[in-house]
Parts: sequence; C-alpha cells; structure tokens
Amino acid sequence: MSEKKFDLSKMSGPEKAAIFLLAIGEAEASKVFKKMNDDEIKKVAGIMAGIDKVQPETLDAISEEFVSRLEGRERSAVKGEAFFKSLIGNTLEKGKAERLLLELEEEKKEKPFEWSSDVDPLVLREHIVGEHPQTIAMILAHLPKDIAAGVLSGLADDKKGDIAIRIAQLGQVPKDIVREVDNTLRNEIKQMGASGEDVGGVQALVDILNNLDRASEDIILETIEEENAEMAVEIRGMMFVFEDLTKVDDRGMREVLKKVENQQLVLAMKTASEAMKQKILGNLSVRAAEMLAEDLEVLGPVRLTEVEEAQQAIIRAAKELEADGTIVMGGKGKDDVLV
Repeated sequence: MSEKKFDLSKMSGPEKAAIFLLAIGEAEASKVFKKMNDDEIKKVAGIMAGIDKVQPETLDAISEEFVSRLEGRERSAVKGEAFFKSLIGNTLEKGKAERLLLELEEEKKEKPFEWSSDVDPLVLREHIVGEHPQTIAMILAHLPKDIAAGVLSGLADDKKGDIAIRIAQLGQVPKDIVREVDNTLRNEIKQMGASGEDVGGVQALVDILNNLDRASEDIILETIEEENAEMAVEIRGMMFVFEDLTKVDDRGMREVLKKVENQQLVLAMKTASEAMKQKILGNLSVRAAEMLAEDLEVLGPVRLTEVEEAQQAIIRAAKELEADGTIVMGGKGKDDVLV
C-alpha cells in the first residue's frame, strides 16, 4: 500500500486519532478503545484500516497534540488493517467484533462513482446523454457536486429542468442498481449494495446549482417554477448567493477572504452592492483595502461571466470552510452563523 499524504489543516479529529492510536501501539490503543462507544470505534477503525505509512512530520505534528513531545521517529510503517483487526479482536467480545469487522469490510468498498473525479465532465456527459432522464438524475446525484454541475450544464436546455426536478425528487435507490450503473459507466469510459441508499433530494440539487453557471441555473429554475412552484421557492430559499456573504460575521468573513485571490475579489466586486463592497473592504487591512479599492476603480470593462465566476469562487471558498468545520453557513434566507 502506498504512503498516504495528509493535509493537517484539513484533517478531522477521527483521522488524527486513528494515526495517533496506530503510533502508540496495540496495548495502549486497546485501552483507549475500551473507553469508546461502537460508533466511535467504527469510525476510527475504518480510517486505521486504510493507513499504511505516515509521513514522519505528520506523525510528529499529530502526536504533539496529544503528548508534549514525540522524538526520533523515522517514517512510521504501520499496517493499519492488521493492527485494527487484532485490536478489535482483543477489545470486543467475539460476536460484536465480527459484526463490526463485517460492517467495516462493506464500507471499505469503493463508493459508487468515486472514480468520476478523474474524468472530464464532457466525457461523462457524452456517455450518459442517451440514458433515461431518471438514470441521468441518479448518476448526477452520486457525482461530486462540481462534476455533476459540469455535466448538467452541458446537457440540452430542454432536458436540464426535467432532470433537475428528478434529482430533487429522487429518494432511495437500491444499492445493486447503483453498483450496476456505476460499473457499466466506468467500464464504458475505461477508467476505472443490498439495501437502499438515500441520494438526490432538494439539497443535492441545490449543491449542484450552486456550482452551475448562471445561465444554466436560470434555465433550470424557470423550468422548475413552471412544473413545481413550491419546489422552486424551496430551492431558491436554500441557495447561497454572493450577496448572502453580507450576513456573515466579520471573523468568518476574514476566514473566507484568506482563501481568495486579490484578482477574484476585484472582479467579484464589479457588480456587488455597496453593502457587499463594504463587507469585503472592512475585513481587510487598511493597506489591502486601499489597494483593492484602487484596483476596482481602474478596472475596465469585463464580461459578466468573469464576474460570476469570481463570485462563485468566493462562494466555493466559503463552502469549503463550512465543509471542513471551520465555519457553519446556512443558505439564502437562513440565519448564517460562523464560528
């Protein structure tokens, strides 16, 4: 198994705990496991199973969060799967250990459509465009949202709205059907269970729409309004738009701005309201705010699409912070709270 690289700034607590438990050895880790509940064991053990080697600097940094110092480590070669199986076997009663191991084995199977991140959305679109709209909706609901948005935006305008509605109304899909479609599509592109799985829904559609270009978004929402006005209202209420950033507190806004390039800010402010401009400028240093204001003043004509792309980049930055737990952010019309 190859060495896995970790980004400490994006690692979750369970990931850090898994690495630390592997580092301290089976005897000590077993004592920790006895203090954990089944869900905690399952989450941490599943991560441990996928770890083979850890960079020494990563191990040191994580260890320093748990103990005062960990010195003299060469690269830690840890066989996570063998370790956690032995650990669980020695910690839990036999029946519980076997059930937990079976559940973990099931979860270790590759998630449907996980391979799609390495495929051009245009290629995916060409392979699914002839499928039934319901099948397309199911596939899009499983894809990473940015990939799904790329595929959906490239479909014919007269299909976008119908497929969007199907995504929003999609419920439980049998895992064997999902796996079958996944395997068929993967084999066709030459890239790369028993119960139901909840996919799709209004939130899935909102996530996709938030990654779409404005023209496609408008077409889809217009179609949904014609077919299901109540759903359209719900979707618009859940969507997060650039101007919604005025609602976040200053500390949260500063976190967002750290992830945004200066040129993106300049473009994004081109059509921003005065309140939005002041929100951005007020959360920069005096010098940075002065430079940004000067850049905006001398900015010549730009395409609307460039402005929208810059605003979407800032929204994505905010959503990335939300995803890694740095901030908590609601949708349009909701109380946005950043902590």
